[in-house]
Amino acid sequence: MKRLLRTLSGEAVWPPPVWLMRQAGRYLPEYRAVRGGVKDFVTLCTTPELAAEVTLQPIRRYGFDAAILFSDILMLPWALGHGLAFHEGEGPVLPKLRDASGVAALDPSRVAARVAPIMEAVRLVRAGLRREGFADTALIGFAGAPFTVACYMVEGGGSKDFAAVRGMAYAQPALFQRLMDVLTEASIEYLSAQVAAGAEVLMLFDSWAGVLSPMQFWAHVIGPAKRIVAALKHRHPDVPIIGFPRLAATLAADYAAASRVNGVGLDTASDLPRIASMLPPSTAVQGNLDPLALVAGGEAMASETAAIMAVMRGGRRPFVFNLGHGIVPQTPPEHVAALLELVRAG
Repeated sequence: MKRLLRTLSGEAVWPPPVWLMRQAGRYLPEYRAVRGGVKDFVTLCTTPELAAEVTLQPIRRYGFDAAILFSDILMLPWALGHGLAFHEGEGPVLPKLRDASGVAALDPSRVAARVAPIMEAVRLVRAGLRREGFADTALIGFAGAPFTVACYMVEGGGSKDFAAVRGMAYAQPALFQRLMDVLTEASIEYLSAQVAAGAEVLMLFDSWAGVLSPMQFWAHVIGPAKRIVAALKHRHPDVPIIGFPRLAATLAADYAAASRVNGVGLDTASDLPRIASMLPPSTAVQGNLDPLALVAGGEAMASETAAIMAVMRGGRRPFVFNLGHGIVPQTPPEHVAALLELVRAG
């Protein structure tokens, strides 16, 4: 069995499997070469051959234990018919969804056809891994969690505090719940389709979970995760799921126990030994090197990596080495190679 799959089944594999969030991206010259020939980011995500190529690039270069589909968490609202554009230097831009008509305009019946090129990319990556000699590399599919996707839809893009979406959740709870219900059900179908196309692991990214109060976290982070995981486990009982409730602090333990994910990703600020000790015994921990330590490299990266490895070494806790958030564009590619050497040395 592949190393990542063994770990997510509850086995404490050592040295741990390693992959990195945003391992395909702008820090790689081969990615920039592909991206430079495409008119926009959505086109890159929906051209199967190109999406598959950039997914495979970091596997060829580094031999990670997992490939993660190159796409974006906002492809789901795009598939639902919501507007989406990526402006260089600004990030995503979407129409601001603020009323019942905006929710009513979302069309789940459109999703399957619109994401068909993404499913083809999954098939191409799975075939490419076998063809290029990476048969032991697991393929991860993913989606943005409903709350985080709603953040971008309500705010119209990124935000410092996501005040509009938090305000909607408090002031218009019925409307906000309708939006969350649409996104939850669409996420189930989207992730299930990725499994049918060849994904062996699924990951749910809740990047802005930490902006919520504990009561709202239970309602809008844990609640949808429970529904999504239960539905996917019913359909695909052998496919493990990793949840990433970023900035959740100790609520990550509640998230893991209630949602029944196989693994929980911890962000850079998480106290790894403390939160790991609070998780259900069979739940894998994934994390949590600071991406800026990876940029710095050298002794800073080595000492941070050693501290993480020391916490997890020798225990019975299954562990996946990763970052606490995604690789940033200014990361030197040689630092990633050096990191893998450190991790694989145990």
